Amino acid sequence: MRFQNKKVLVTGAASGIGRATAILFAREGATVTIGDINAQGLAETAALMATAPKIQAYNAADAASCRALVDVAAADGLDVLCNVAGILKWGSSQTFAVEDMDLVMRVNATSVFALCQAAFPHLLKSKGNIVNTASSSGLIGMPYTVAYSASKHAVIGITKGLAVEWAATGVRVNGVCPGQVNTPMTATVPQAGAKADDIDFSLMMRAAPKLENGACEPQDIAEAIAWLASDAARKATGTLLSVDGGHVAG
Repeated sequence: MRFQNKKVLVTGAASGIGRATAILFAREGATVTIGDINAQGLAETAALMATAPKIQAYNAADAASCRALVDVAAADGLDVLCNVAGILKWGSSQTFAVEDMDLVMRVNATSVFALCQAAFPHLLKSKGNIVNTASSSGLIGMPYTVAYSASKHAVIGITKGLAVEWAATGVRVNGVCPGQVNTPMTATVPQAGAKADDIDFSLMMRAAPKLENGACEPQDIAEAIAWLASDAARKATGTLLSVDGGHVAG
């Protein structure tokens, strides 16, 4: 029960990593607020949790909606913010819409900053912490997902910058860098053999995990998030924990 009496906000909780993270924190004693644009998915997640969460639908592309989510979660205090929400759009960069680039950056990166900024006064009181979900795509270049990769590079920059700026206040800021994870979002990525004349699948295979059966499950990433949020990681800030089956090792 690492998080007994702790108050935790998890975004992107309607499915995938966010759902697994919310379930884990509730199982370990936390009072959890779950947020996502998908209200039905949030209800499904809530039904799987050990204790009933606060449920708040929000739009990560809208800063005011992000701040409203924090207001709900922090009504009685806040100890941990887990930024998991994100979107993925892929395609040839020669034809990728600039409007899609803007959307991916707002949902995946700008919202992370907005949520961190809004949560900071509450975390300052509790000496709490933030765990941001970056990606192995934020550590290396990824073809056909340039917008996603750029957004995750930005999340890493936000994580490190805030970690340094807020270290003296006692508020820790860390990040996880998942590789290939079996989630509804990653199921949209084209696989070798798919009909896609403008995609070089040999380049895409650079992202393949190297461990046997190396693709992660959402629970694998949730465990990493929970460790960074726990007292066991009390001396970690600005840390990026890669859980990627060896993707970026070489």
